[in-house]
Amino acid sequence: MTKDNFGTWLEIDLDILRSNFTRIRELSQTKVMPIVKANAYGHGLDRIATELESAGAEWLGVARIEEALSLREIGVNTKLLVLGYTPPTRVSHAINHDISLTVYDFRVVNEYVKHANGMNKSVNLHAKIDTGMGRLGVLPENGFDFIKLIDTKNHLRLEGLFTHFACADEPNKTATQNQIRQFDKVLNQLEEANIECPLIHASNSAGFINFDQARFDMVRAGIALYGHAPAHGTPLPDGIYPIVSWKTRLISIKQLPAGHGISYGHQYHTQNNEKIGVVAVGYGDGLRRRSGNHVLIRGKKVPIVGNVCMDQCMVQLDGIDDARIGDEVVIIGEQNNAMISATDIADDWGTINYEVLCGLAARMPRYYFNGK
Repeated sequence: MTKDNFGTWLEIDLDILRSNFTRIRELSQTKVMPIVKANAYGHGLDRIATELESAGAEWLGVARIEEALSLREIGVNTKLLVLGYTPPTRVSHAINHDISLTVYDFRVVNEYVKHANGMNKSVNLHAKIDTGMGRLGVLPENGFDFIKLIDTKNHLRLEGLFTHFACADEPNKTATQNQIRQFDKVLNQLEEANIECPLIHASNSAGFINFDQARFDMVRAGIALYGHAPAHGTPLPDGIYPIVSWKTRLISIKQLPAGHGISYGHQYHTQNNEKIGVVAVGYGDGLRRRSGNHVLIRGKKVPIVGNVCMDQCMVQLDGIDDARIGDEVVIIGEQNNAMISATDIADDWGTINYEVLCGLAARMPRYYFNGK
């Protein structure tokens, strides 16, 4: 299959993905754990994971054990860390498939112990400290006792210790420096007690860009790996580029008279005799049902008019005399030196580029290629 077979699709450049991974590793001067949760930020879990494994990634980070198990099923052999909650009943699956789990609560540890003991096998754990995110993790003042508990239990193998930054994309805030200090206190306590933790990690994409001192043994690269800045205040380093374009087709063109309603609810009416096109993408693909959306056609930015439908939407084509049915339409990406980025869309939607990318529907074909 080629992209010419598709009505709506994603084009994903694997050469750029590998280059981004290599560049982040060079910049961080430490191990890099690519984060491939949420269908690899919309890019396609299986193919992205296998490509990163072949590029030399020692670790991959997922949110749920189902993601990790699906990677094992397709033959991914790199180390896998589940960053979120795993039910205790799935500990056996983690052990049998060599999947590392996150622990963040004394009760969760005790539940994991029961299941690991029942198998008479060890489960690999990364302990999480809540230094200021207010999400998962024990508080720093309980961190030493938490690690000591894990270290003294049979069939629990302490493989890593980590935290997560809440405001690393705002380098002028003091929050991240405070979190680093809290994390360092726990590390110092462990060192004084001669408790070894093989792998220390803290930084997400924004953290590794803005806080050199927080790179430790590994950084967890998510949004930057896919070529997007974590925030407007945290631009990407040179040499990192977007890997995805989102495209569709112009599938209808017609002249409609003044006063003609467009789409469900007739939220838009033609003002004059207008050229209205239909493109084969809708909210079922991840394009939100809201006003203010634009696409590129023949290198020009044109507005979507009327409500976005599940599978299609309408565009105003006045001024594009050479538009033809079958034309390629760009939602994210470049066309004839014009560009719409995931961040542009996020700004229009009042959200973040992470949400735009993670919302790219699984039903859309992913067309993977190597270079232009």
